[in-house]
Amino acid sequence: QVQLVESGGGLVQAGGSLRLSCAASGITFSAYTVGWFRQAPGKEREFVVLISTSGGTTYNGDSVKGRFSISRENAKNTVYLQMNRLKPEDTAVYYCAAGRVISTRRSAYNFWGQGTQVTVSS
Repeated sequence: QVQLVESGGGLVQAGGSLRLSCAASGITFSAYTVGWFRQAPGKEREFVVLISTSGGTTYNGDSVKGRFSISRENAKNTVYLQMNRLKPEDTAVYYCAAGRVISTRRSAYNFWGQGTQVTVSS
């Protein structure tokens, strides 16, 4: 059974930082690209950042460039999302997802976590 479990969400003031984790089980984790997506109330789920299987390729969405970074430890089946200089508009449920191709499209990802809430106060 494949599971992706996000953790690390919470409430933070604007300008602060959070680090999210995504722990995978039930898949050969090192064979999957991992992406982070987010969904704010009333909005569609949007791409945030991705990392390739080896970690050699990362790609950030425009809204988080220069503030968010992604890394992975394949030995621990875990991907991290470091979020710095957070803004109120970053408030959303954050989801990690695993797929076999490098893509910013939601449809490219086969497995999804349940999400973790990030709330940024002004």
